[in-house]
Amino acid sequence: MKIQIEAILQEIKAYSISSAAELEAFRIKYLGSKGILKDLYAELKNVPNEQKREAGQLINSLRQATEDFYANHKENLASTTEKNTDFDFSRPGENISVGGHHPLSLVKREIIDIFSRIGFIVSEGPEIEDDWHNFSALNFPPEHPARDMQDTFFIQKGENEIALRTHTSSVQVRVMESSKPPIRTISPGRVYRNEAISARAHCFFHQVEGLYIDKNVSFADLKQTLLFFAREMFGEKAQIRLRPSYFPFTEPSAEVDVSCTLCNAKGCNVCKHTGWLEILGCGMVDPNVLEACGIDSNKYTGFAFGMGVERIAQLKYRVTDLRLYSENDLRFLKQFTPGI
Repeated sequence: MKIQIEAILQEIKAYSISSAAELEAFRIKYLGSKGILKDLYAELKNVPNEQKREAGQLINSLRQATEDFYANHKENLASTTEKNTDFDFSRPGENISVGGHHPLSLVKREIIDIFSRIGFIVSEGPEIEDDWHNFSALNFPPEHPARDMQDTFFIQKGENEIALRTHTSSVQVRVMESSKPPIRTISPGRVYRNEAISARAHCFFHQVEGLYIDKNVSFADLKQTLLFFAREMFGEKAQIRLRPSYFPFTEPSAEVDVSCTLCNAKGCNVCKHTGWLEILGCGMVDPNVLEACGIDSNKYTGFAFGMGVERIAQLKYRVTDLRLYSENDLRFLKQFTPGI
């Protein structure tokens, strides 16, 4: 066996390796699970007992020499490969896309920031609501069309109705029930309507609704608040107009238009040549709503308003198809956040 080991050692010293494939073949031949060294250890059982010690030491020395040979050539190959490569390791790395904020999130945060400057705090509530908070407390009569299955996603019909909220006014009800005036809050969130999905409508969208209740709150306060918002959002030249409307929870009620910033109110295709764009609904809180929430309507008054975030984003970014906001198409999203 001594002669055999010496012959293997000389063979290894004369071995020529110039590639990673040849190095791997060497490892398999000598150090692999079925390699030459494995066979030598297996033959130890046939060596006379008085020679086993010496034979074992010789095999161990051969194994060490083989492993050193393999390690040295592996290191040399790695160094040679790095030197021969055409890649410039001093070049800066490529920028990694880290994503960005959704355009609706950008607009919602801007709306929140504007109202926070004049004392409004943010209130949130559940998206699954009972009939009281979603309808009854807001002065919706039992026969109101909004209670119909065509408009609302009902989870449970009957005596104790539960549905996906159709507006974030339900959050305002919860705030009025749990707080005492003065109350100044906005309620951003997602709402649901049972509507056919199209470029102009969706079964879910986002709202920001505001509520202010205190002594001697007037319609003039409402108008000035909305004018402040319009000028902060659309520019200092923006003007607003209020048109009479109807909402069950406000009286009087109004629709609010902002002067078209695309044509400077001169008339264009976007504003249908009127010079105005509708942005939200508003009104003075109906006394029935105040009383339903435990607030004395003889002592306190208030106003409420609500806007669709998608609508504001449409005017701000000129997006004409609501479906784009929920399709997660990076080609669309990266126009608002270039980091994507």
